Amino acid sequence: MKRHFLLAGLIVVLAVAASWTLAAQPQASGGARSFDPEKATDAYLARMSPAAKAKSDAYWNGGYWIKLLDLGVALAAAWLLLAGGLSRRMRELAERLSTRKPLQTFFFSLQYFAAVFVLSFPAAYWIEFLREHRYGLSRQPFGQWLVEQFLDLAVSAVLLSLLLVALYGLIRKKARTWWLWGSGVFILFLAFVLLIGPVFIDPLFNTYKPMDEGPLKARILNLARGNGIPAADVLQFNASRQTTRVSANVSGLFGTMRIALNDNLITRCTPEEVAAVMAHEMAHYSLNHVYEALFYFALVMLAGFAFLHWASSRLLRRWGSRWGVRDAGDPAGLPLLIFLFVFFLFAATPVVNTIIRSNEVEADLFSLNAARQPEAWATVVLKLAEYRKLDPSPLEEWIFYDHPSGRSRILMAMRWQAAFGEK
Repeated sequence: MKRHFLLAGLIVVLAVAASWTLAAQPQASGGARSFDPEKATDAYLARMSPAAKAKSDAYWNGGYWIKLLDLGVALAAAWLLLAGGLSRRMRELAERLSTRKPLQTFFFSLQYFAAVFVLSFPAAYWIEFLREHRYGLSRQPFGQWLVEQFLDLAVSAVLLSLLLVALYGLIRKKARTWWLWGSGVFILFLAFVLLIGPVFIDPLFNTYKPMDEGPLKARILNLARGNGIPAADVLQFNASRQTTRVSANVSGLFGTMRIALNDNLITRCTPEEVAAVMAHEMAHYSLNHVYEALFYFALVMLAGFAFLHWASSRLLRRWGSRWGVRDAGDPAGLPLLIFLFVFFLFAATPVVNTIIRSNEVEADLFSLNAARQPEAWATVVLKLAEYRKLDPSPLEEWIFYDHPSGRSRILMAMRWQAAFGEK
């Protein structure tokens, strides 16, 4: 009997010792269950110093006021051009240059964009040059920046003037339903710009060249081919001449598709971070986000052009004769249409941002599953936080963010890590 008690006591002692030993040893399944995505997210957010966070928040919050400033500049430009009679005089000059309506519209539009460039230049100089340098996001010399502003004006003025020729042709021929057809023309124009942009427009501002051969390029190409992207090469471009931001894109339609990343991404990020970013950009191509976005934007533009037709017809009936605008088909009324369009986009900000943000969430998930680099993705998000507010309120994120907030993106990565990673 005594031997039985001694044996039972020995078993109890061994069982307790074994339980202590097992508890002290990390196990894969137990470790995964003990990993807390919320705490891991907070730990990543804490890596950003209070000074850096305050600077990022100030930059982002200032962007809200810039949206109001843009609306105010559009209103001021419209009022100066219409009430001051300059729009009427620009139309008269266009009529002297040609007797054909399409050419008159084209010549007027070129004058309009040049005038708006001059009127809005002080605001653009402060927003795009002084402010970017103040926050350390650009080292671009003023002369180089100014040349690019003129180049952007030239390209935009020509392309948008061609669009306006088509739109005003519809206004003159389809006075009641031009807004319906016009929204379709606008979306076709947007698709056309997306098609030619990577091939003909982007190289005007940056030098594109094949990425140097090596493990990183091979990794990107393997990632692309593994996700059904027929990539033959990877291009890099010298965005560091304009900004310190990291970026990449897999852009183009049909045969113009190209994979490109900027030199900041290569120099500032680890290979794992580059892979995570490139997988995100590949998602937009693989998931057909461009076509999806064009569809939803078509619906938004349909509402926008209906608003343009409704509001402009009423304002022109009341103020048109005072401004020297003959009718809706008179290009002298363009400043009014542009302001109304800017106002509509301002009001539709939450809708447009939600469309874009939904695709960005899908791309984030695609990146996590394709690149399998949740920690690298989290550290990339911290780099983006140099100019994106990390932790907004849910309402603020819904209204103003066209990408998920930093907290949302890191939390998603940490939840993926908890489910599929090894800790």
